Amino acid sequence: MKVVILGISGRVGSRLRDELLQRGHQVTGIARDVSSVPTQAGLTLASADVANSERLVPLLKGHDAVISTTRFVGSDAPSLIGAVKAAGVPRLLVVGGAGSLEVAPGVALVDTPQFPAAYKGEASAGRDFLNVLRGEQALDWTFLSPSALFEPGQRTGRFRLGTDNLLVDADGNSTISMEDYAIALVDELEQPQHSRQRFTVGY
Repeated sequence: MKVVILGISGRVGSRLRDELLQRGHQVTGIARDVSSVPTQAGLTLASADVANSERLVPLLKGHDAVISTTRFVGSDAPSLIGAVKAAGVPRLLVVGGAGSLEVAPGVALVDTPQFPAAYKGEASAGRDFLNVLRGEQALDWTFLSPSALFEPGQRTGRFRLGTDNLLVDADGNSTISMEDYAIALVDELEQPQHSRQRFTVGY
C-alpha cells in the first residue's frame, strides 16, 4: 500500500515507518522538519505543517491510507478529516492516547484522581478528537489507543487487543511498547477489523 505518516520524525512515527517498510509498503513521511529522518528505500519525505490543509492535501493525494501520529493539543480534527477526504484518501488511522479508555463503567482514565496533571491536556484533547471521529460517517477511520505506559521497547509480537477499556496485566500494569503498538496498527491497516471504531492494545 501507499501510506502517509503524519509526524514521521516522532518516536511513534519512526517505529511505524520501520514496520511499514519492513512489510513492503511505500511510505510518505510528513513533518514540519524531516531533516532528522534517514532516507530509505520505499520512503519519500516532505516538510509540511499538518494544520496547513492547502499544503497537505496535494501531498496526501494518491495514497491508500493516512496514519496520524501528531499531538492532539493544538490539532484540529475537522481540518485533518477534511484534508484526508479532499485528497480522496479512503482511510485515516489515528495514534490515540490511553486517557479516554475506561477504567470502570463510564469512568475514563483521564478523569481519575491519579491521572498525572502534566498529561491531562493532551489526554483530554485526544478524547475530543475521538469524539469528532465518532461523528464522521463518510471517512473510514480507526483510532488505536495504547496502554497507559507507552514507551520504546521490544518488538515481541505478543499482545492483546481490546475495545474501550484499559487493558491491565495480572499485576495491574498497563503497558505496550511502541514497537508492538506499530505491529497492531499495521495489522489493522492490512486487515481492517475496526472500521469507524476505537480499539486498544496492551500486554
